[in-house]
Amino acid sequence: MRQYPHAFAPGRIGSMGLPHRIVMGSMHLNFETDAAALAAFYAERAAGGAGLIVTGGVAVNRAGSGGPTYLVSGEPAYLRAAEAALGAVHDAGGRIALQLFHAGRYAFPGTYGLLPLAPSAVWSGFARTVPQAMDETQIRATLADFAAAAAQARTLGFDAVEIMGSEGYLVNQFASPAANHREDAWGGDAARRRAFPLAVLAAVRGAVGKDFPVIFRMSGADLVEGSAPPEEYAALAEALAAAGAAALAIGVGWHESRIPTVQSLVPHGGWLGVAAGIRAHLHSQGHRVPVIGSNRVNSVAQAEAALASGGADYVSMARPFLADPRLVAKTEAGREDLVNTCIGCNEACIDRSLGTDRVSCLVNPRAGRETEFPPPSFPHRRIGTEVAVAGAGPAGMQAAATLAAAGARVQLFEAGRGIGGQFQLAQVVPGKSDFAQTIRYFASELPRLGVRIHTGVAVTAADLGSFAHVVDASGVLPRIVALPGTGVPVLDYRSAFEDPGALPQRVAILGGGGIAVDLAHFLVHGKGTAVPVPESDAEATARFRREHLAPGPPCPAREITVLRRGPSMGRGIGPSTRWAALQALRNAGVELRTGISYRELVPGGLLIDGPDGEAELLAADAVVIAAGQVESTRLQEDLKEAGIPCTVVGGALAAAGLNAVRAFREGLEAGTAVAASLHGAAYRQGGERRRAPLP
Repeated sequence: MRQYPHAFAPGRIGSMGLPHRIVMGSMHLNFETDAAALAAFYAERAAGGAGLIVTGGVAVNRAGSGGPTYLVSGEPAYLRAAEAALGAVHDAGGRIALQLFHAGRYAFPGTYGLLPLAPSAVWSGFARTVPQAMDETQIRATLADFAAAAAQARTLGFDAVEIMGSEGYLVNQFASPAANHREDAWGGDAARRRAFPLAVLAAVRGAVGKDFPVIFRMSGADLVEGSAPPEEYAALAEALAAAGAAALAIGVGWHESRIPTVQSLVPHGGWLGVAAGIRAHLHSQGHRVPVIGSNRVNSVAQAEAALASGGADYVSMARPFLADPRLVAKTEAGREDLVNTCIGCNEACIDRSLGTDRVSCLVNPRAGRETEFPPPSFPHRRIGTEVAVAGAGPAGMQAAATLAAAGARVQLFEAGRGIGGQFQLAQVVPGKSDFAQTIRYFASELPRLGVRIHTGVAVTAADLGSFAHVVDASGVLPRIVALPGTGVPVLDYRSAFEDPGALPQRVAILGGGGIAVDLAHFLVHGKGTAVPVPESDAEATARFRREHLAPGPPCPAREITVLRRGPSMGRGIGPSTRWAALQALRNAGVELRTGISYRELVPGGLLIDGPDGEAELLAADAVVIAAGQVESTRLQEDLKEAGIPCTVVGGALAAAGLNAVRAFREGLEAGTAVAASLHGAAYRQGGERRRAPLP
């Protein structure tokens, strides 16, 4: 608290007192209809220090639903979920606000067989349909539904409501000329575009009374062509403050936007300036309504900087509470080294929320599965037998932590110089410096749990005969692609990552998956011949501006060409990140080519066939193979022959379709199963308590 006095200062939003200035922002989880799972998820985060939790959006009516997994106000599934969530959060000492939601033109016709409603009939690339322009009767009915949902929320016991008026949903659509083409009382100029947001606030405020906190989440910048300028949203903020909003939470970007806002490519706090601008305008007009900033803030230290600078009164974090439900409590206790940091990958959270799969977290596979894997309770006594984990990549680190938390004596062996596996490579890619935080977390957490770590040790079956069980997480090896000919050196992606200074000016990368994209981004920036290090915040800010905000003529450090046999580049990268990663490469000067066949190496380059079958010499001074991976099977085969009990996880089990989400998940599941087989239970049951002691 002494280190972060602004973040841990108590505050108020309307009549609601809060213990600190960190808000757990809204996340749609795709398991809201599972009341028990929802309760367990929120309870653990309230117990871990989240002072105010904002729920995922609850549609005020069926037309406003965001999809089949969304709750709808007043319906039985919602009432069951609300009762469970309220009880769980309040029992843990937290506060919870219901987000009132209407998707507008982002709704899907197939959910309830209803045509989406919007201010105007403007094509929605997200829902892939043209919505129906709302008439006066539909507008009035929707306002009544917002009011009814708010009144019910207060009756049920919610501590506040938040109106979802950003990120391109219905209320935001009315405020934007990009989606509102009306020429009546609800559109036509800036003042009339403010009418619907203000009417929603008035309806909600009238339903809940003056003493109940109503937060309004508004867009500060839509980042789409033809939308409102900053001064128009500043005026909306002023009007909302005057009309009784208890706080303004500032969102950024729409689904259609081609400027990244939530990806790891975005520098820490890169969009907090939007909230700061609105707060400054409000203060200049005499309004002191609290402003909540958000987007790519993943530590209390970053929140403290924003609060101390006067850029925000509160800071909202969403995904960081997926990564570590005790983010606040650990930081408050001075144990930031034990915080499992959100890396902004979006793979198990945002990408899933756009569909119907249950949301979780890449670096915390327990997220969303708290009833299946209750919180580990560090045992007073350890079992006598020892377990070995071979390989300290994502699967191995997670398996070792899970086993040790369940009471096993664990030794972790890693052939490389340090733990982390392919996260060691990923951390030096521009926009992926947070991957280093995962390594830092396990480097602190594993010894705390009693795991003995041995690096630089390539164990064999002969070394592991004394262990009761072995978890083989020895990972993958680069796939070998045989290229005929000579004249150009060929190396694998690991070698390129580990010694980029040895690479020449012109490099051809074969393979267009995630590793090839990362390698190209890494090499095109060419940070000299020193040992690669993660990108600094200053470097991230400058790189983001060059590649996404104000791209100009590229000045690449090397001439990089990425070649793929298939028709699309970036296969395997999640949908919320792929477009941004490829945009970054193009704007940095990387050439991306698909539909390519490789003939042979020749002096000066690589002979290829283009999509039309015509032969071409691609000039290159080196060729890097990044065309996939194969399982490392040597250890598991030797263990089986020696009769040593073994469980195989991660890439060593199957390289096809491998990603870090699967690796961490398999580490959790295997560690739990092995611990249960050794002493009957992987975890001691029992829920988290408010202010539970830190490990």
